Amino acid sequence: MRRVTVFGATGSVGQSALDLIARAPDDYDVVALTGGRNIAQLAKDAVVLNADVAVTCHGELHNDLKELLAGSGIEVASGDSAIDEVASRPADWALSAIVGAAGLIPGLKALEQGQTLALANKESLVTAGPLLMETAAAHGATILPVDSEHSAVFQALVGEDIAAVERIIITASGGAFRDWSLDDLAGATLAQASTHPNWDMGQRITVDSASMFNKGMELIETKEFFGIDPAKIEVLVHRESLIHALVGFTDGALMAHVGPPDMRHAIGYALHWPARGHVPVERLNLANIGSLSFEHPDPVRFPALRLAADVMEIGGLAGAVFNAAKERALDLFIDGRIGFLDMARIVEMTINKMSANDGLQNAQFSLDNVMHIDALSRIRADEAVAKLG
Repeated sequence: MRRVTVFGATGSVGQSALDLIARAPDDYDVVALTGGRNIAQLAKDAVVLNADVAVTCHGELHNDLKELLAGSGIEVASGDSAIDEVASRPADWALSAIVGAAGLIPGLKALEQGQTLALANKESLVTAGPLLMETAAAHGATILPVDSEHSAVFQALVGEDIAAVERIIITASGGAFRDWSLDDLAGATLAQASTHPNWDMGQRITVDSASMFNKGMELIETKEFFGIDPAKIEVLVHRESLIHALVGFTDGALMAHVGPPDMRHAIGYALHWPARGHVPVERLNLANIGSLSFEHPDPVRFPALRLAADVMEIGGLAGAVFNAAKERALDLFIDGRIGFLDMARIVEMTINKMSANDGLQNAQFSLDNVMHIDALSRIRADEAVAKLG
């Protein structure tokens, strides 16, 4: 029986993982489940899966969660420090599905215990990729990608020599606004940006998909996880979301990973790795699908990809700047304080401001430095709002 922990259990990725775990209750011992404000779902899942502990990151909800779990024998904890503490508890496998930079420290704590970390929290690699990979190596831990694109690349590389990789192509659905004009994008509302044509995801990642900031993050992830030259990483808009990534080799061959737009596929691969287990996802009928489409993304309407390329060229802690500014800009858009196109403007202004600091590129990849740059970049993002025309 494998001991498992799920960080971000109440989000869309976490719920998909719990669906798979619940289908094989005799195979898994659930150590901890963590979540946010949806404590009713957190408590329900903790009871169904007989978790040792349930944690909400919101301290003010501690008593409410405790009341929901009264008589269950399940330990209740709250706050960021409690999440960090359960990350240090013995487990064999942990899923990092917390949204945002908040997922970095729990992921590092899990790696320090030598666990297998199934990584859905892309911000960890974007903000502190070298630190994450070095921590895993130092403690004999394993990181498995759970983003559908990076899981696809990982699977395509099984048995292959990374030196033979000529290019990596990650695909993008194009999001809710893939056919919108620049003028229309200027007036895009939060409700419109919160609807995805193919995937069922949380609001923040859905808006990131609409702006293609999600794909920009994934470009940086690809570089950090696989150690690939950014010049070898491409993005193609693939509306059907059936091919998740392709790997091109020096002999001209392209290896494609094809599957339905269902996160349980990538989660299931990480959950069963190094074996393949049964995953209850749709089996594709290629004849019924008929054809697949591909096109280049429009860099004018979606500048996030250009900004991600700039970040990779700058190097150092620029990824932490990119992510923090993006998170803050997203907060402001959700709060109705800026327009849809303003998000990219704020991120670019913040990168330019922070890049003027000579220490950004050469700073040591320590947790303290990453968190300092994260906090400072959020301040600079707020300052950028006042300068918008």
